[in-house]
Amino acid sequence: MNELPSVFIETRNLQKTVQLPSSSLTILTDINLTINRGQSVAIVGASGSGKSTLLGILAGLDQATQGEVFLAGQALHQMSDDERAALRAKKVGFVFQSFLLLPALTALENVTLPAELAGLKDARAKGLALLEQVGLAERADFFPAQLSGGEQQRVAIARAFITKPEILFADEPSANLDANTGEMVENLLFDLNQQQGTTLVLVTHKASLAERCQAQWVMQSGRLTLSTDSGAKHAL
Repeated sequence: MNELPSVFIETRNLQKTVQLPSSSLTILTDINLTINRGQSVAIVGASGSGKSTLLGILAGLDQATQGEVFLAGQALHQMSDDERAALRAKKVGFVFQSFLLLPALTALENVTLPAELAGLKDARAKGLALLEQVGLAERADFFPAQLSGGEQQRVAIARAFITKPEILFADEPSANLDANTGEMVENLLFDLNQQQGTTLVLVTHKASLAERCQAQWVMQSGRLTLSTDSGAKHAL
């Protein structure tokens, strides 16, 4: 049986520039990043430094102006929009700080939607099991407007994991939550990450969350560097 490659994400000389009416704005400059399969990684930096833009490119939601991006050994920069969407459906999960639940669907329907779109069997049973795992089994028939912010984010996490993605991207997953609820949501991400062996990439401004990851990358003015603290506590 062939072993899966250890490198799951790689970027080479990545750049992102947007055109303004009278000039251009460079958001990302010369990004070279490697993330291994199963690794937990934090990308930290101030607002406006380019973190979320980089996350979108790594996930195939956006395209770089220059450079190369590889996800699971496949060249995202050479794919069409439809090809990137197909790859995301098979391998990628997302958790956003704004939850992005569909208001007309119940918690269970929100969770099962990606599985149904992917044609997976037993979507309802899998959705109920995940809602149980995130402590919301009794809220399965509730609509998002009937749930607290923390409950909505837990539904979003269950939704992200239902297809058992190989990689999960989380953009400020606890930013809109109080401290206790935020910690619960963060614990869920790491618990599910470890149980399923999912590669976890977090964008966060929260130092305590970043420190839980095996590697920390720092974004500053569109440039990315590996923190000298990365991996120190995991090397023991």
